Amino acid sequence: MNNSLNLKNKTFLTRSTNLGEVYLFDNYIITNFNEGVDIDYANFNEVRDIIKNHFEERPFGFIADRKNSYSINLNDANRFNISFPNLKAYAIVVYNSLTERVFEIENRFFTFNRQAFKSIEDAIDWVEQNLPH
Repeated sequence: MNNSLNLKNKTFLTRSTNLGEVYLFDNYIITNFNEGVDIDYANFNEVRDIIKNHFEERPFGFIADRKNSYSINLNDANRFNISFPNLKAYAIVVYNSLTERVFEIENRFFTFNRQAFKSIEDAIDWVEQNLPH
């Protein structure tokens, strides 16, 4: 994760997965998936298990730090939507206009409360505001 990120002394766990790094906080996850991976429901299994074990049934947020370019199989969007009923806020951090356009396309397939940001700090703030207190 970006070392310049101000985590305000927040504690988190790091997990390396088949898709990249995941960072688990009390009520949200930040992902930094590898360049060029093609994410589908099957290869997301390891990350899905980490999420289910960490958050159980608690509401949580998901922050996709898209420094790297990767794709999500949109044919699997409905399976993702059904698998995470307790996902209450999904933020994506974009670094270029292409990623912003990809986000707009993905929004047509995913039913999560989704928002794009230009900084990880803004994404964290939004996710925290959109989770039950």
